[in-house]
Amino acid sequence: NEIFYDCITFNAKHKWCSLNKTFQGYWKYCSLSDYAQCAFPFWFRHMIYWDCTEDGEVFGKRWCSLTPNFNKDQIWKYCI
Repeated sequence: NEIFYDCITFNAKHKWCSLNKTFQGYWKYCSLSDYAQCAFPFWFRHMIYWDCTEDGEVFGKRWCSLTPNFNKDQIWKYCI
């Protein structure tokens, strides 16, 4: 009953993703093209970002929004 926006390692050694929007048992191991892409530019707080940022991240890791409006959707990932 969870929503994932990127490849996961849940119950597996390697990252995988569902082949259906709602997981129905069909899956595959992730290739580079399967990973969620950052949405640039994206809106966070009162600024527009054109690259990954450390703003608002307690541990100083760079992150990005997966939608153009982080303030509304709050969907994100760490940048590599």
